[in-house]
Amino acid sequence: MFVCICNQVTDKQICRAVNEGASSIEDLSNELNLGTCCGKCKSCAKKVMREAIQQNAYSEAIPAGFSPALAPA
Repeated sequence: MFVCICNQVTDKQICRAVNEGASSIEDLSNELNLGTCCGKCKSCAKKVMREAIQQNAYSEAIPAGFSPALAPA
């Protein structure tokens, strides 16, 4: 989905930028030109960025190859 119409920035681009280390709207603005025109996209971009950061934290907390069915009881 497009988050920033002015600069054609999508949620997937924001997630990719977060995966590559972006952690603020300023980072996204520098990398993707997000919010540099009208700025109406910033609130939605913050939400997408927060969700991507949370997803990354969750993914990092679970070891590779972990399967709950195989976890010791």
